[in-house]
Amino acid sequence: MAWRGLHISNPARLTHRSRQIVVDPENDGEALTFPVEDIAWIILDTPQVSVSGSLLSALAENGVAMVVPDAKHHPAGMLMSFHQHHAQSAIAHSQIGMSQPLKKRLWQKLVCAKIENQAAVLRSVGSDYATALSAMAGRVSSGDPDNLEAQAARAYWQRLFEGFRRHDEDRRNGLLNYGYAVVRAALARACAASGLLPAFGIHHRSRTNPFNLVDDLIEPFRPVVDRMARARAISEERDELDVEDRRHMAKILSENISIGEERLTMLAATEVVAASLVRAIDGSNAAFLSTPALPLARRN
Repeated sequence: MAWRGLHISNPARLTHRSRQIVVDPENDGEALTFPVEDIAWIILDTPQVSVSGSLLSALAENGVAMVVPDAKHHPAGMLMSFHQHHAQSAIAHSQIGMSQPLKKRLWQKLVCAKIENQAAVLRSVGSDYATALSAMAGRVSSGDPDNLEAQAARAYWQRLFEGFRRHDEDRRNGLLNYGYAVVRAALARACAASGLLPAFGIHHRSRTNPFNLVDDLIEPFRPVVDRMARARAISEERDELDVEDRRHMAKILSENISIGEERLTMLAATEVVAASLVRAIDGSNAAFLSTPALPLARRN
């Protein structure tokens, strides 16, 4: 079972040998090997990497998500395997045929979980607004017609970071975007493994977005990224995102989160959530959808 990831930030050649991923540094350092079945994701954080066709085939066959960068080291694309679930066709037809009431109830549950997790983050940093945010989560109705998700977000960001504006090109946004991209890759991988079609969303429905479903499911996971990004930004202050920041945020999938009474890594939680969505679709019951919750965290 896949349980770890690789973050490649130095020039290297990646090949495949005897079901091992071989990472051969260009600086004549010692080659490292990793069993393919242990790896869930690979982030190429440098353009100075070559990957063999044999390895690409092995990664696709084993459902390993590979994230590739742009010129600024931002995640720009992803390699994913074609769907290999035994019930792919049946699940796809059920997903596409979801009723609008079911979609609205599922979105309600995702938004509630997201706002509750945002409240947990504020609580962990000592903000008195956490109680008000939790109360807001309780007012979310089917489909979130009052757009409480956006209202909660405005209040949340004002209190999480001083003088912060989402989507500005600063280090804090860089930390957030990098962490979100890693979680997005993990969720895309989990959806494919569960037989779901990532392009067909619950709430998101952009014609140009091949990952609408992923962008629905990621919402309750985002506050875990936010908490890690805030702690990093405070602990080491500088103007621009660097390789150590990216390497730090790549560890997000090892962070702990809870689903019910069970405590899981973020990586394992993405798999549980995707599988639970299949059950919710099959049973036409949003109650079957599992949503992640932040465990009680220390204040930072």
